[in-house]
Amino acid sequence: MRNNKSTVSIKYVFTVAFISFSLAALFFLLSEFLSRSINSLVLSFLFLTLIIFLGISADIVGTSVAAAEEAPFHAKASKRVSGAREGVFLIRNADRVANIANDVVGDIAGTVSGALGIALVIKIMSIWQDTNRFILNMIITALIAAFTVGGKAYGKKIAISRANDVIFFVGKIIAVFGGITGIRLVKK
Repeated sequence: MRNNKSTVSIKYVFTVAFISFSLAALFFLLSEFLSRSINSLVLSFLFLTLIIFLGISADIVGTSVAAAEEAPFHAKASKRVSGAREGVFLIRNADRVANIANDVVGDIAGTVSGALGIALVIKIMSIWQDTNRFILNMIITALIAAFTVGGKAYGKKIAISRANDVIFFVGKIIAVFGGITGIRLVKK
């Protein structure tokens, strides 16, 4: 049976692949630049934590958009509540939004966090040369995986139980962004 609600086309697939490639390259260059220029272990850990949090947040949005209900957003949009129209747009394009949030942003964040973990191991080894590289690499990799998977597991609980709230929050952010930049996803 064919689902006619999908908005994914072959053109979209190639566009997402190209955007993923571009974003991965950009994130890698940015993380490589920051890991080389930041000489502080604390700042390196902070940047790694930020990337992990970005992946978890994207997963929450991707799961929420699939679980959210459109009707409450129509009620808010009729009252001209900021972010409601954007919420309707997100829900109506749930397959694309979930793909971009979960797969593009989430997977790139996971890849970059792994690369940052390796850079962190090298940085720690340069400070403490007597450290066992194998053990350190294993510990850093395990910690990144634990925080990512654990954070996404907790995030799914939030995403499913408060899907409409999450999407409304994201809708508000998109509305504010549109107000500042003039770039709007949804026409008035």
